[in-house]
Amino acid sequence: MRLLLDTHVLVWMTSESRRLSADARNLLGDPDNELLYSVVSLWELAIKYGLRRTEILLDPRAMRRELLDSGFVELDVTGEHVVAIGRLPPLHRDPFDRLLIAQSIIEGITLITADPIVARYPAPVRRV
Repeated sequence: MRLLLDTHVLVWMTSESRRLSADARNLLGDPDNELLYSVVSLWELAIKYGLRRTEILLDPRAMRRELLDSGFVELDVTGEHVVAIGRLPPLHRDPFDRLLIAQSIIEGITLITADPIVARYPAPVRRV
């Protein structure tokens, strides 16, 4: 299964946070799953890191290198992803989350999230 990780799941995974559920750990550890992260998440993390947000301890450049070295696939943003945002219901206002949802729909990838609002979208989303 192809899995796209929401930004907070990426942060929890790379920081080995206890907030990462057992279900998420099982999905991430399953060698049959292809793990992806979006450049959208790097963009969000770079902004928060630059603002010195305390929950973002790892430099986005180092996180990207760690993800690529661990076998993650980087998902770029396309125009198709961007225009798909306009078809989403207004359940969530976060532009980063909305773009991740649009990417999951367009690419047919399951978005892994802990966010209950994101999980309400009519999209391939799995709440962990």
